[in-house]
Amino acid sequence: MAVELKVPQSGESITEVQIGEWRKAVGERVERDEVLVDIETDKAAMELPAPVSGVLAKIVKGAGEEAGVGEVIALINEGADEAEPLEPDATWDRSGMRYFFALADDAEPPTPGKPAEAGSEPPPPAPAGSSPAAPRVMPAAERELAQRGIEAKDVQATGPGGRLLKEDVVRHAGKQPASAPAEAPAPLEAPPQPAPAAVPEAEARPDEEIVAMSPMRKVIARNLVAAQQNAALLTTFNEVDMSAVIALRKNHQEAFTEKYGIKLGFMSFFVKAAVEALKLIPAVNAEIRGTDVVYKNHFDVGIAVGGGKGLVVPVLRNAEAMGFAEIELAIADFARRAQGNKIDLSELQGGTFTISNGGIYGSMLSTPIVNAPQSGILGLHAIKDRPMAVDGQVVVRPVMYLALTYDHRIVDGREAVTFLKHVKEVIEEPVRILIEI
Repeated sequence: MAVELKVPQSGESITEVQIGEWRKAVGERVERDEVLVDIETDKAAMELPAPVSGVLAKIVKGAGEEAGVGEVIALINEGADEAEPLEPDATWDRSGMRYFFALADDAEPPTPGKPAEAGSEPPPPAPAGSSPAAPRVMPAAERELAQRGIEAKDVQATGPGGRLLKEDVVRHAGKQPASAPAEAPAPLEAPPQPAPAAVPEAEARPDEEIVAMSPMRKVIARNLVAAQQNAALLTTFNEVDMSAVIALRKNHQEAFTEKYGIKLGFMSFFVKAAVEALKLIPAVNAEIRGTDVVYKNHFDVGIAVGGGKGLVVPVLRNAEAMGFAEIELAIADFARRAQGNKIDLSELQGGTFTISNGGIYGSMLSTPIVNAPQSGILGLHAIKDRPMAVDGQVVVRPVMYLALTYDHRIVDGREAVTFLKHVKEVIEEPVRILIEI
């Protein structure tokens, strides 16, 4: 019995996923709950286990293809020890419904839900040595062939039922030598107008590679553009002397590591400092909903970490109640799981403020973009020895530049500067964290 493997519901806003690496090949044995394929959403990557034990009989969606929630991506022969061939005339469309191509190659598939005509039988297999029939060319592919001057018989068809798709033509054209351009087709009397929202397809040179954007990267791009278009973003800067924090870490690092099993880093100080500043300036912890401003009395701080598929921002829930060790352990856990794309979707949602540390990559200064619908993001940068004026003397101190990008619709300049100044004061005098001033 063939059991369908479908894309699960991965979150309220998730409607489409991208298929990643298949862990098994067709014909291989799989066990129930064994990881079968990786899928990537616009927020995170996850592993999809086999629903039953058996043999992987068919992969409907290959690596790199997109699939909707609830769509069939593979078939498993439950309980089988070796692959049982599926009907040669059966394929599955995007909704998982079975189509029967029992007619001639140029026949249209029946309407989904409509039974196949009685008495129809699949055509006999072509005798050995006979030339293969010309592929059925889809309209979009036909136009692409005409524009490029390519013969359909020269292109490998990969569509359902041996159909030739536009993507096949584009892929074939990208492999052609640049020295042999296609013959230009004769001009048409009334060339068709392009679709209003059509995006020109990228064509690669021989020394280039075209890779489809992942769902996560698409959403990152969309959200960053939307943030700049829909919010009044402004960035203010300050510098902080890191001498006190560096000395504190040096004096207590050994005891801290021995007790908690984790090193005392800089990020926990900035999380604590940011929470104190958010208490002082609530607007930076608020968000705009329609025509209302929502002020939040909880401090869920997102920490930007680099993952295997890109930057993700898992959230420290109720950071105001966390100790230094709890923060360091949580961040280390996020970083480790992000590399393996193991961050759960729920851990990426609901943050009220974000901290991004570009300093670990060597960044000296940047203007971070807010993570909508939040109203502020704190950017940290590399610590460098720089000359400073202290008590009328020029001294060299370890200095970090801080950047606060904020939504000017809800946060005034005075509030933004006060927020960043308070972060600076707490970091330069860490004992203020203990007495909450």
